[in-house]
Amino acid sequence: MLRLLPFVLLLALTIYAFVDCLNTPEEEVKVLPKGVWVIIILLFSIVGPVVWLFAGKKRSAVGGGGGRSRRNQWVAPDDNPDFLKSLRDEQEKKDEAERKDEDGATDGDNDRDRDKDKD
Repeated sequence: MLRLLPFVLLLALTIYAFVDCLNTPEEEVKVLPKGVWVIIILLFSIVGPVVWLFAGKKRSAVGGGGGRSRRNQWVAPDDNPDFLKSLRDEQEKKDEAERKDEDGATDGDNDRDRDKDKD
C-alpha cells in the first residue's frame, strides 16, 4: 500500500495543477500562454505541476482577493457593516416599541388606579 502512495500523490498533484491551470483566467497566467502550461504540466510529471504552482499563476497575498473588488466578494455577516447596521436599526425599533408599550401600559395603569380611587 505504501508503495502506491507516491504515485497517487503525483497523480493528485498533476490533476490539481491541470485543473487549476484550466480554470485560471488568461490574464492571470504568467510567463507562458495557458496552452503551453497545460502541455508542460502533462508532459513533465513532477516538475511541470510544481513549476505551475510556484511560477505559472499570479498569486495574491492571503486575503488579497485576487484583484477583485471588496464589494464583489462574499463577506461573513459579522464582518458586513451593512448587516450590522441593519441589526442595530432593528434593535432600536424594538427598543422604541417596548418603550412605547411600557409608557402606554403605565398610563393605562394610572387611569385604572384613578378609577379605583373614585369608587
